[in-house]
Formats: sequence, structure tokens, C-alpha cells
Amino acid sequence: MISPLAHVDPSAKIGNNVTIHPFAYIDANVEIGDDCEIMPYASIMNGTRMGKHNKVYQGAIIGADPQDFRWKGEKTYCTIGDNNVIREHVIINRGIRSTGFTVIGDDCFIMADAHIGHDSLIKGRSVIGNGVTLAGDCTVGQCTILSSNAIMHERSEVGDWVLIKGGCRIVGNVPPYVIIAHNPAVYYGINAVIMRKHGFTDDQIDDVAKSYRHIYQSGTSVFNAVKRVEADVAPSDIRSNIIDFIRNHDLKIVAIPLDYE
Repeated sequence: MISPLAHVDPSAKIGNNVTIHPFAYIDANVEIGDDCEIMPYASIMNGTRMGKHNKVYQGAIIGADPQDFRWKGEKTYCTIGDNNVIREHVIINRGIRSTGFTVIGDDCFIMADAHIGHDSLIKGRSVIGNGVTLAGDCTVGQCTILSSNAIMHERSEVGDWVLIKGGCRIVGNVPPYVIIAHNPAVYYGINAVIMRKHGFTDDQIDDVAKSYRHIYQSGTSVFNAVKRVEADVAPSDIRSNIIDFIRNHDLKIVAIPLDYE
């Protein structure tokens, strides 16, 4: 299943039933799990650890050298989970630190021309749209969609079940279950349609909506809004996910007017 026209370094570890098409490049110190497919002209670079059932399309570069002046050639890694689709010309940089990794979880769909910077974490079950750009040390939560040409600044974090609309620029932290749009970024409501399709109940969605009315639409500080959420919304995993995210990021979230921070 490995074309004689592909370059596969003798030290690379290739699993069972892997297809490597002509002109693909598999570097040294690479591991590719079972049932993966590497299309022509894709490059899997030194330090990449890939799980099972992944498909990497033409021209993608996985585990590319970090684009960061702090990296001085240290041995670093890029870890890809299982069941991912990585489309044409995607670039995923490996980490800049020997103690860290760039990590793509399971079941992600990463569309053409996306760029994922060093030491970023895509937790899984997410869609990264065409031309999306993530700088280094970014985090994207589970079941999140970044629409085409969205941009994430260095060290930004997006929570679970978020929709970032196309062309939106994220500088900071986006709490779970919301829709963020435009540039500068603004709160655009909650991600109710996607949540409902995936089994969230009406009561859970109502709790999300009530929480974010306090946070984004009450005209008070984030500190006071969190107190209102605790008083007004019954304890639940939904409420905890929202409050914990905001507090763990020192009450600094995107799309809050400066007067209310």
C-alpha cells in the first residue's frame, strides 16, 4: 500500500493497512497509525505522531518546523489523534518546547489552507474552516466550529460548543456555547441550533441563554454578571462550564465592552 514513488524514511514507523500515495514524503522519527491514507505531495515531518484512520490530502504539511524565533532546533513533537480529515495545503507546526506538543484530538475536520501554530491544542470533534489561522499556544474546545478565514491571536482560547463566524478575529478567550462574529468580535447569541442537533435539552439551552443574558447583555461588569448567573441559574454542568471558564481566565473574555470588564 506504499507507492515506490513515495519517500518513506527507513526509521519511520508505519501501521497496518496504511496507504501512501506517489510523491508523499514521510520523514524520519515519524509514526503513522493503522488505516491512514497520505495523499500525493503531502509531507509528514520529523516529530509527528499520528493515530489511526486519518486522511491527509495533497500538499498538507504535518509537523512542520515552528515559525517562532524562540525555537532553536530542539526536538519537538506534533500529535494527531484518530479519525481526522486534514485537507489540502493545511500546515500544522510542531511545538517549540521539548516539554510540550502541538496536539490535534480525534474526529476533527480541518479544511484547506488552514494553519495551526506551534503548541496549539484542538481538543477534538471540531471543524477548522478554509483559511483559518491559529497562532501559537492557542486552544480550541471540543465540538467547536471556526468558520472560514477566522483568526486566533497567540494564547487565545475558545471553549466547547462555540461557533466563530467567518473572518472573525479572536484576541482573547471565548466562553463555551456562544456564537462570536465580526471584526472586532461581538457576541452574536448562543449556539442553540448546533446544540439542539446534538442532544442538548431545551432546559439546558435555556440555562445557557439566561447565563449569557447576564454576562453580555446586562450592562454590568463580568464579576457582577457571574454572581448573577450563580443566583439565577440552577447548578448544573452547563452553569459550571460557563462560570469555570470565565473565572479560570480571570474574567477576561472577548466581546465585553471595556467599560464592563
